[in-house]
Amino acid sequence: MRILKLTPAVEKRLLATRVAHDAQVQAIAARIVADVRKRGDSALLAWTKKLDYADLRAGDLWISQKEIRCAERNVRPDFLRAIRQAARNIRRVAEKQFPRSWSLEVDPGVRISQRVSPIECVGAYIPGGRASLVSTLLMIAVPAQVAGVPRMIAVCAKPNNELLAAANFLGIREIACIGGAQAIAALAYGTKSIPRVEKIFGPGNKYVTAAKQLVSADCAIDLPAGPTEAVVLTDRGNARWIAADLLAQAEHAPDAASFLVTSSRLLAQQVAAEMEVQLTALAPDNPAHHSIENSGAILLAPSLTAACKFVNRFAPEHLSLPSGAKTLLRDFRSTGTIFLGPWAAQPLGDYISGSNHVLPTAGWARRRSGLSAADFVKCISVQEISRTGFARLANGAEILANAERLEAHRSAVRIRR
Repeated sequence: MRILKLTPAVEKRLLATRVAHDAQVQAIAARIVADVRKRGDSALLAWTKKLDYADLRAGDLWISQKEIRCAERNVRPDFLRAIRQAARNIRRVAEKQFPRSWSLEVDPGVRISQRVSPIECVGAYIPGGRASLVSTLLMIAVPAQVAGVPRMIAVCAKPNNELLAAANFLGIREIACIGGAQAIAALAYGTKSIPRVEKIFGPGNKYVTAAKQLVSADCAIDLPAGPTEAVVLTDRGNARWIAADLLAQAEHAPDAASFLVTSSRLLAQQVAAEMEVQLTALAPDNPAHHSIENSGAILLAPSLTAACKFVNRFAPEHLSLPSGAKTLLRDFRSTGTIFLGPWAAQPLGDYISGSNHVLPTAGWARRRSGLSAADFVKCISVQEISRTGFARLANGAEILANAERLEAHRSAVRIRR
């Protein structure tokens, strides 16, 4: 793993890489989305055959109820136990995050309240490349259930037994064998076979991300999730453990970005050496080989203070603080999630700790948080105003309407006097 001095020029290059738009990817995604929107199932099936090498008919798009129910016979009992444990923890966190209804009298006779209402139908995009990401299904489905979402449509290009067993445990009955930008378009606009949803959740490759951004004017999306990012910030620690955490995120995709940020040259050299050792234990086709070489680095900062300032500007998806955690924690304002202490291995958050792993990337942590139960509801304000309340508000409303030169606004108040 390369060791780079953290200079202003290096920082500028790293930040620029994250926000660069691939015009070719955008163009391809736009073509697919437009085609599915226009031709529906015909285009969906054609793109699925071309890109996923799956020659499906409309009747083959959905996994049968029998196949979903029987899937758990083909998985190990310890897998089912792990699913139950992960779901329990995710549910507990989601219940804590869930927005509450409330009521407040702001003036005598003026009561404002909030109703919390679930989104009626959501789509769950589950990546199905090297393996179907069971954990992503859990991270989307459990908060949706806590929120009371009545219908979920899951899509996955290559659902395996583990995914179907998890879906059965969660009570998910609608799973379509589609993926890519064509699946995003089908969920956003609907086809004869695929119902239109109100909001799409779930990460994917660069074409999926581009498609989500394209449809976001017509269908809500969770967040524009780009390549995985992991930052470990420390001046001391166990080099083997640090290297292992960086490799864990690096294997998500060839463009995943893993960084150690440190002011210790000795630690930088130890982690670089350990990365080489651990890489040899990974299969040759593991994406970590490519991402560590091209997207990751060890950044040698002039001081720990400078390192902290860089991380705040970078706003990473995952941040690990293996040492001095409690002292450093107050310094960070922008990151998707923070792992405190040497035992907080990043994969625990990916799978089972209960914290949601659908997180902002590419600097989005500066302006929004990761997925929570709140993303699956609408908070509706209710305004109850009595005659007494009207009398207390009318003069102020007329004054403001006059200031904005909105005569009809003023009249709607004055006519009630």
